[in-house]
Amino acid sequence: MSETAKKRILTGDRPTGALHLGHYVGSLKKRVELQDKFDCYFIIADLHTLTTKPQKEHILKVRDHVHEMVLDYLACGIDPGKSTIYLQSAVSAVYEMNLIFEMLVSLNRLTGLPGLKEMARNANIDEESTPFGLIGYPVLQTADILMSKAHFVPVGKDNLAHIELARDIARKFNLFYGDVFPLPEALLGDIPTLIGTDGQGKMSKSAGNSIYLSDDAKTVEKKVKGMFTDPNRIHAHLPGTVEGNPVFIYHDAFNPDKESIRDLKDRYRTGTVGDVEVKEKLTVALNNFLDPIREKRAKFAGEKGLVEEIIYSGTLKMTEIANETLKEMRSAMGLFGGWNKISRIARSRHSS
Repeated sequence: MSETAKKRILTGDRPTGALHLGHYVGSLKKRVELQDKFDCYFIIADLHTLTTKPQKEHILKVRDHVHEMVLDYLACGIDPGKSTIYLQSAVSAVYEMNLIFEMLVSLNRLTGLPGLKEMARNANIDEESTPFGLIGYPVLQTADILMSKAHFVPVGKDNLAHIELARDIARKFNLFYGDVFPLPEALLGDIPTLIGTDGQGKMSKSAGNSIYLSDDAKTVEKKVKGMFTDPNRIHAHLPGTVEGNPVFIYHDAFNPDKESIRDLKDRYRTGTVGDVEVKEKLTVALNNFLDPIREKRAKFAGEKGLVEEIIYSGTLKMTEIANETLKEMRSAMGLFGGWNKISRIARSRHSS
């Protein structure tokens, strides 16, 4: 095996609901491609759900979300024989690492991260009510990454600042205590950020502007019909704008018929095609893309206990890796060295 093939990948998702097309182009597609070349670890980041939804009624829904999310993974082509899928909250080492890493970053550094402000807005959390856990979200994310000693982290464009924070924390830990961690690098998807169907920002579960991987054909058709297009084009015979138009962004991302896309764009710019035709062809393209995913998802959903077995075995594997990393961290820091000495003296006194 080459040195490159031994490099480690870590990425994942919060189980707050079904995964959507933005997840696919931003990360899932890349994960499927990378699992044949790298040692891949995919985190079900259930602890991260507490940052915006700590109420018990939300926590109780996480189990179902976890199950559905893993089905999405499998349906998109993630192979548990090649990749490790694990449950974040079941790996106890991450709690201790998170606490240690919190000591290596300033509050100003965290509050300056743009992604946190967007998360707070989407969760309807104002600045005065922002939980400490949400501000510290990127530190826990760093613990996830460094716990596995990941070399690369496939992310969307909005998470680039978080990967840079993880690099800074790893760099500072190595400076203070010795070289323990590689500096992780971000890997962007082909389309780092996919605009939502409302044209108002990135596709997001909390913003309600998503097309989900598990949506049926009728649901996709309904969502495409309601998509934002060119707001200045009030009649089909008027020339329209293609650049930045969500409908054409989706065509470019999911419609393999490039000649048809070029024809639609030319006619849209000259006012000889209406939004209805453009959206109808997009509906066909999206459903053609999603059909094999739906078929695989139904197959995996019919195998009782499969998802639980995958999570269980993956979590056991990650626990071993995490415990070894934590042991190395403690040794480098000299942490618990005093306690070990006290224990030896106390045991010696007791036995004498």
